Amino acid sequence: MMMSLSRLISYWAEQQGDRVAIRHDNVTLTWAAFEARTNRLARAYAALGVGQDDFVTIALPNGTGFFEACFATWKLGATPQPVSARLPAFERDQIVELASPALVVGAPVPEPGSAIAGITHVPADFEADPALSDDPLPEATAASLKAMTSGGSTGRPKLIVAAAPSAVDPDQEMLNFRQQGSVLIPGPLYHNGPFLWAMYGIFRGNQVTVTTRFDAEETLRLLAAEQVDLVYMVPTMMQRIWSLPEAVRTRYDLSALKVLWHLAAPCPDWLKEAYIEWLGPDVIWELYGGTEGQGRTVISGSEWLAHRGSVGRPVEGCAFKIFDDEGNECPPGEVGELFLLPDSGQGSTYRYVGAEPRARAGGWESLGDLGWMDADGYLYLSDRRTDMVLSGGANIYPAEVEAAIDACPGVRSSAVIGLPHEDLGEQLHAIVDTAGAVVTEAELLAFLRDRLVTYKLPRSVEFVSSPLRDDAGKVRRKTLRQERLAS
Repeated sequence: MMMSLSRLISYWAEQQGDRVAIRHDNVTLTWAAFEARTNRLARAYAALGVGQDDFVTIALPNGTGFFEACFATWKLGATPQPVSARLPAFERDQIVELASPALVVGAPVPEPGSAIAGITHVPADFEADPALSDDPLPEATAASLKAMTSGGSTGRPKLIVAAAPSAVDPDQEMLNFRQQGSVLIPGPLYHNGPFLWAMYGIFRGNQVTVTTRFDAEETLRLLAAEQVDLVYMVPTMMQRIWSLPEAVRTRYDLSALKVLWHLAAPCPDWLKEAYIEWLGPDVIWELYGGTEGQGRTVISGSEWLAHRGSVGRPVEGCAFKIFDDEGNECPPGEVGELFLLPDSGQGSTYRYVGAEPRARAGGWESLGDLGWMDADGYLYLSDRRTDMVLSGGANIYPAEVEAAIDACPGVRSSAVIGLPHEDLGEQLHAIVDTAGAVVTEAELLAFLRDRLVTYKLPRSVEFVSSPLRDDAGKVRRKTLRQERLAS
């Protein structure tokens, strides 16, 4: 039975009011308290001018307050529009100007004269007046469930506004989530993956545990302590856990864990295989898809062992095709650009604010990824089109080189970019994060020679000791390249 999100918390509070809904650090929020607090907060937001189908920009860190802000917004029939709480003012203001929200939660009030100075702001510690009623509000359903932020090809941000309304069937199976189970989200909630997985957990009546930032051993401790049966991760998190001493990694009882989802970035084959051997193939699941929601692939660990390196086959309700640069559909095994089309037609799953889709005839749209499909319809990703390096006439995909570098002992993460070269056009430059471990360039290149053809070997190596990927597993190669060109 479909239910408006304005009714969802009261639905679960009636069944398990004293059970914990959200846990963050040492703070817990029961379902009953969650219902009462979001009713008061929704009334406070309404008094500030939030109404049906408005956007509410939420610039809050991970915590119970993030969930309260989202559900207070949904209770007014409005749409949450999450952004990083740590965004520089310039980038944040661009997004706010684009969204034109009725309210900004968590960001500082802009300077007088700013293009967004007239938009209502409340601080991160904003609390609703306790005198406000905590009784249920009239039912309201937003036309759009969420409005996420993404970088644009022009360097300006864009909004990806979901076409789906703010309604859900809490009894409908979704992504292997149990009902009334225990879920762990160690990623930043302003990113689409952690946001959706956390909200799916709430939709299904789970306790959702979130962390302020990812910490490898703390993640294992929480998996055991909270008897987590489903966790969201990205390959960066998986690798940091795997890099722990084996005695630490195996210290914690993970027998309750039934599902580990990983997505958002390519997972090196060796790392995925290690997790399958450690936790079992039935636990490991991977999803590929964009925030736009035109389609997705899913693959279990057991399937992956039979189709090593694949991200799965398209699920029901969508189609995938690979096209070459001339617009011809590629045969199985040939790399090209990946295009997606939902069965419901182009534009039926989202709309952009501030951008136009990359599309071709028939409504097929690209997310900018390159890959190929085998004869059985399994998808294999190569890289992002914009990240490809053309060196000496050869196309080199940074993700492939990074996967080889990340397998080297002592390496925590890496980023590979192209830098100008008089003869080759571009040369491959590797930025390698060793977190202080001692790895020499000679040792790294010797390791890579057993894994990469010669033309894919980096011609220059730069060692750093700070993470290159954020907690969502994302690496900004364009920014890294610009910084090195400037210096």
